[in-house]
Amino acid sequence: MLKLSTKSRYGLRAIFDIAYHSNGKPTQVKDISRRQEIPPRYLEQIFRNLTRAKIVGSKRGPQGGYFLLKNRQEITIKNIINATEGAIEVAPCTNGNSHIKKCHRFAHCSARTIWLEARDILSEFLDSMTIGDMCTRAQELGVAKETNREVDFSI
Repeated sequence: MLKLSTKSRYGLRAIFDIAYHSNGKPTQVKDISRRQEIPPRYLEQIFRNLTRAKIVGSKRGPQGGYFLLKNRQEITIKNIINATEGAIEVAPCTNGNSHIKKCHRFAHCSARTIWLEARDILSEFLDSMTIGDMCTRAQELGVAKETNREVDFSI
């Protein structure tokens, strides 16, 4: 079974959450954690990878949080998976790293050609889907949109 780790799945949900709920303002981890049911400490770890990949930026302080560094139509699902997981591989023999010990059947394995094709199709599909597409699907599904609440201290 091909299965992405929780880092990729939660990372995707976190980026979607910012794109869908933030209206361009920084979003705090506690809010993403609450809406997406992801432990805040784990989210912080994931955001380190997403920050390194220049998918999100952060702002400190009471009005701080995480924000997207690109338009949601420019961030692909593949970008997020690559940032949290690394390159998409469906079998060890499809990994391009030369340090991986190759199977003795490597050069003559017809199954490997299937795995390579599957990897390429999956990679192409994930590269064609954006966070903007996810937001559109969420709207079509009727997902309630929660916007950042402004705090007004006037009397």
